Amino acid sequence: MNRLSFLFLPLTAIGVSACSSGKLKEEVKRPNIIFMMTDDHTTQAMSCYGGRLLQTPNMDRIANEGIRMDNCYAVNALSGPSRACILTGKFSHVNGFTDNASTFDGSQQTFPKLLQSAGYQTSIVGKWHLITEPQGFDYWCILTGQHEQGDYYNPAFNENGKQIVEQGYTTDIITDKAIEYLENRDKSKPFCMMYHQKAPHRNWMPAPRHLGMFNNTTFPQPATFFDTYEGRGSAAKEQDMSIEHTLTNDWDLKLLTREEMLRDTTNRLYQVYKRMPADVQDKWDSVYAQRISEYRSGKLQGKELISWKYQQYMRDYLATVVAVDENIGRILSYLEKKGELDNTIIIYTSDQGFFLGEHGWFDKRFMYEECQRMPLIIRYPKAIKAGSISDAIAMNVDFAPTLLDFAGVDIPDDIQGKSLKPILTNGSKTPADWRKAAYYHYYEYPAEHSVKRHYGIRTADFKLIHFYNDVDEWEMYDLKNDPNELNNIFGKLEYADKQTELMSLLKEVQKQYKDEDPDEKENELFKGDRRFIKN
Repeated sequence: MNRLSFLFLPLTAIGVSACSSGKLKEEVKRPNIIFMMTDDHTTQAMSCYGGRLLQTPNMDRIANEGIRMDNCYAVNALSGPSRACILTGKFSHVNGFTDNASTFDGSQQTFPKLLQSAGYQTSIVGKWHLITEPQGFDYWCILTGQHEQGDYYNPAFNENGKQIVEQGYTTDIITDKAIEYLENRDKSKPFCMMYHQKAPHRNWMPAPRHLGMFNNTTFPQPATFFDTYEGRGSAAKEQDMSIEHTLTNDWDLKLLTREEMLRDTTNRLYQVYKRMPADVQDKWDSVYAQRISEYRSGKLQGKELISWKYQQYMRDYLATVVAVDENIGRILSYLEKKGELDNTIIIYTSDQGFFLGEHGWFDKRFMYEECQRMPLIIRYPKAIKAGSISDAIAMNVDFAPTLLDFAGVDIPDDIQGKSLKPILTNGSKTPADWRKAAYYHYYEYPAEHSVKRHYGIRTADFKLIHFYNDVDEWEMYDLKNDPNELNNIFGKLEYADKQTELMSLLKEVQKQYKDEDPDEKENELFKGDRRFIKN
């Protein structure tokens, strides 16, 4: 629906209708939209998904008062590519943003542009990470610095083209800016705000009020923490994202005293540390002193040291999630106070999942469940039944058509995702003709973390993956019998029929989504050395 066609809608579509007494009464308004997205937040760290690591009461509220999608998947589990897929409703090979060395073509069609043309007031606040400046937004204020990740303390922003620096903790500041914009928006228009937090992205720096909050908590290790990768191919064995080897002592584990940082002011940790106010630096020093002392005691060796590193990683990662949840509560409270909560579609998701020690890893990129799967909870009581749970296979390319559908805007034919509205508004029932598989394609190799290029499909019960480019290796998993994806059954006789079926389905899906040359090795997307890409 374009702006011109909207002008000629009947009055019932824009908020008023005649009643029998001749007076006008208010009808259902077009819904507002708040699209909440974090960076690297995984379902294992959400209590509404059954996670036992911490409580997330405000995320839980969205799920309990709306719907929880249990099988939503990123189509390329990497920050920039996932964001491009969400904006366009198209896969990476179509929207052109395949890895974090890409540059987003802002001139292309996006769902905020379509909503803007249909009379919505559009905005984005927080992380952007697509290199070019946002288009299709009436207001934008995006993080800059640290390869466009932004800083956890005293962050820099690009606000409608103006460079500014704000004082405070980034998660709180992004929320401040979001609420300030909502307070001063044009109240005559419905709004669509993309509210994007940096947290819980690496290097996991908690808010001052949360420093050390989990210091006395011991988190359970995943069953696969000491995975040996037996029976799997080279990709799992050659990655560079292990808690044992890849977490750095300074940037990740924060094992530097103030004196040591002052002796090496080029250190990345110091560059962030110096942004903190003096009182926060003092608290930081006090909180991490025990950690530094434990590490330098020399008593930690072998598996005990790996487990110790895991605990420090979890304590910092989860503390940043606590601030995210608190700030979601602030947004909900603001909307409730203004009487807009129930007229606003509230989506919470992340750009992908994340490993929290599974297989001994942190980070994402792989098509394995912990990071391919992403959280998706949606609250909109006017159309979504509270407490709904869906196992329908969804993908992040579905977000754009879903929001357009709810807003009453025509979905362009070239969008590759499907609207989830029929599922969301039908008691979470999956239509009979719904898709059979989620498609995945990861491109960023060689690069940071050394995860090989691969593509594949994920059905309700099976997963088929092809690692390519520098290798030619297949993996297949029976997810009902092997949910941890430890037993590669590709090529096993007892699964021959299922393998044939999945190979055929993979080809169908690739044809459907026009990824018809997935094994190319040297086309324009991949020329050059990408080993130094930063995520």
